[in-house]
Amino acid sequence: MSAASPEQGFPQAVRITSETANIAMVRSMVLAAAEQVGFDKPDVSAIALAIDEAVTNVIRHGYEGRAGQPIEVRLDRVQRDGVPALQVTICDCARQVDPATIMGRDLEDVRPGGLGTHIIRTVMDEVEYSLGQPSGMQLRMLKKLKASPAPVCGTQTPCSKESS
Repeated sequence: MSAASPEQGFPQAVRITSETANIAMVRSMVLAAAEQVGFDKPDVSAIALAIDEAVTNVIRHGYEGRAGQPIEVRLDRVQRDGVPALQVTICDCARQVDPATIMGRDLEDVRPGGLGTHIIRTVMDEVEYSLGQPSGMQLRMLKKLKASPAPVCGTQTPCSKESS
């Protein structure tokens, strides 16, 4: 399968501002795109959760809760290792931080919140934070479509003809 053409609905992009109410619009777009790529329901939900967390992190940490700041979310259907994948790129104009310092808190520190980075890294196959140019941050995430398991045929399958 080649890279998706525009008539297949990709790439998709949306520009929102840094209000949490706008996350629902991004979530709807991600749910539809993940289904279009062919992810199953559990993966569709997990991908949407990871993107929710990423956008929330931009609003809370990058923009420190300031409303009205720009966020762009781009969705691309790509190939990775010959497998269809959904690539999500989030760009902002927030303060820049060293990408190497972006990590979740210690999981031994049990308390509400603060697990967004862990969720993102657990759900997605590739996660790359980088400095935006000329400002801000960029987060690129990729989730590969799992290959469907091959049907197992044996002597006890309903299709087999057993001699009696």
